[in-house]
Amino acid sequence: MSRIVSLIPSGTEMVCALGCQNQLVGRSHECDFPPGVHQLPSCTEPTIAVEGRSREIHERVSAKLEKSLSVYRVRTETLRKLQPDIIVTQTQCDVCAVSFTNVEQALKETLNSQPALIALHATNVQGVWDDLLQVAESMGRIQEGRELLATYQSRIAAIAGPNQDLNARPTIACLEWMEPLMAAGNWVPELVHLAGGQSVLGQPGAQAHWITWETLAAADPDILLVMPCGFSLARIEEELAVLTHHPLWPKLRAVQNQKVYLTDGNQFFNRPGPRLVESLEILAEIFHPTHFHFGHEGHGWRGLGPKER
Repeated sequence: MSRIVSLIPSGTEMVCALGCQNQLVGRSHECDFPPGVHQLPSCTEPTIAVEGRSREIHERVSAKLEKSLSVYRVRTETLRKLQPDIIVTQTQCDVCAVSFTNVEQALKETLNSQPALIALHATNVQGVWDDLLQVAESMGRIQEGRELLATYQSRIAAIAGPNQDLNARPTIACLEWMEPLMAAGNWVPELVHLAGGQSVLGQPGAQAHWITWETLAAADPDILLVMPCGFSLARIEEELAVLTHHPLWPKLRAVQNQKVYLTDGNQFFNRPGPRLVESLEILAEIFHPTHFHFGHEGHGWRGLGPKER
């Protein structure tokens, strides 16, 4: 039985969804789903303080990147003790998880054997499913992977099918960071389209990008979704004032029409793994509340109340 270390939350969720949670021997410091994985040894850690407000975190990350330094480090001694056969890592974003280069360097320094490196690199929904099948093949679970993928695609089709012929789609803006503002990219605009909306700030498969308040105001979306990377609903609530106290905030159509929604970006939208299906369900509940109800309201998303605006 292979010993698996996953250094990215989406990879951990894929391994577990494929029925191999009992083979996991290590995880990243951010892996917290499904229940039980937090008991495994953590093999990574941040090189910056992750507490504080959005602006402070942004400045710390930017300072590291400007010096070509990593935002995370591999705990090489922990990795050496675990002696994994397979390591799941990523090449998509150096700000989201430990980089592929860091993992390679750590292996050279600590392990005599050479474990198989599985690098996830999705930038769109199809890429996520390709990553899933890659993980499945590496663990000898390709048939299980195909069956799991068929289930996911069926759930997606049940939402996307009725929305494909919509003549008028609500315009949607998705914020991946709060200060400064960042528009969500990669798979998020595609999920918006599948759920029956029109993304006005992000393009499918393109990286998330910084925007100004003036850009947001000019787009003036029908619906505004707040989904900061790494932030739970409670964490968003702590910092809502950075949005609601801006002079352009009350001028937004979504604010005036009570169409602002907070979503758990940490557990759903910013994890390119199995729960992107739940992310699509969240969007469907928000865009079409009379047609879809999956039970995500309250823990996966909520509307912004009148007193909060």
